[in-house]
Amino acid sequence: MAENRRLDRILTLEIARVTEAAAVAAARVRGRGDEMLADQAAVDAMRTELNRLPIDGKIVIGEGERDEAPMLFIGEEVGTKTGDAVDIALDPLEGTTICAKNLPNALAVIAFAEKGSLLNAPDVYMEKIAIGPGFQPGLVSLRKTPTQNIEALAEARGVKPDRITACILDRSRHSALIQEVRATGAAIRLIGDGDVAGVIHTADPEETGVDIYMGIGGAPEGVLAAAALRCIGGQMEGRLILDSKEKVERAARMGISDPERIYSMEEMASGDVIFAATGVTDGNMLEGVAFGPDRIETHTVVMRSSTGTVREIRARHTDLAKFGET
Repeated sequence: MAENRRLDRILTLEIARVTEAAAVAAARVRGRGDEMLADQAAVDAMRTELNRLPIDGKIVIGEGERDEAPMLFIGEEVGTKTGDAVDIALDPLEGTTICAKNLPNALAVIAFAEKGSLLNAPDVYMEKIAIGPGFQPGLVSLRKTPTQNIEALAEARGVKPDRITACILDRSRHSALIQEVRATGAAIRLIGDGDVAGVIHTADPEETGVDIYMGIGGAPEGVLAAAALRCIGGQMEGRLILDSKEKVERAARMGISDPERIYSMEEMASGDVIFAATGVTDGNMLEGVAFGPDRIETHTVVMRSSTGTVREIRARHTDLAKFGET
């Protein structure tokens, strides 16, 4: 692909079909307590739709071994091979546990980018920090302590730290982080899953109540979140946690030579990026799939980095056969 060539603009609409299909499939089985069933349904639907698109696509961020789930695997080729060569990062069901319990903020998520422009991250953990747009570059950083980051953000906003809310995954590994953040006076919103949504929420704190995302989550989700912030604005850093010889070697095979490197948002997702997410369950950002007797309603957001366009698509589908309804 030419260096300055943008992705075909038709993909900004076609990408929505992919996340809509995955979200509808997962929503059919939400609340049943079966994470594998929901993930399988979303994967199958997303793969089917991807293979209908006029793209020469390669998955560089796919489902990981941690979930023991049916994968859209790294290196898998999708599409009709007739259009743009694109790298794809995806999570057919971001928040499998959330969906299984029918809790808020489960999403179907995908990003298209120019070939070679997404960080080819192994399925390991990643330390992350993110804030929304409108701040000086480098305001927050993984090179700083949590206290320094909270205080810097509060000062930039012209408020005290007790007006800041940090979003953190509710995990035992975050006990020290949670304690330090609370010691600054800041509030914490603990989430059980879905850190892609957690990062995206920092882009609109007035709506979501989230000012900063902090902590450790999956590296694939980190790249997806970086792709989203590239489109809507913000700052993000990520550092892979390569805490074993096997992980260091696996990362090296994927072209990562510095295990301690801190990646900027632009280094995780560069070039022209198109990001889409469809709500599976109701959440702060998107409403979940709604089923009616003769229609299905979906709520999707599509973003593009090269134009800064954010499209919100509320779709009413009456051709139920395309979702496998009879």
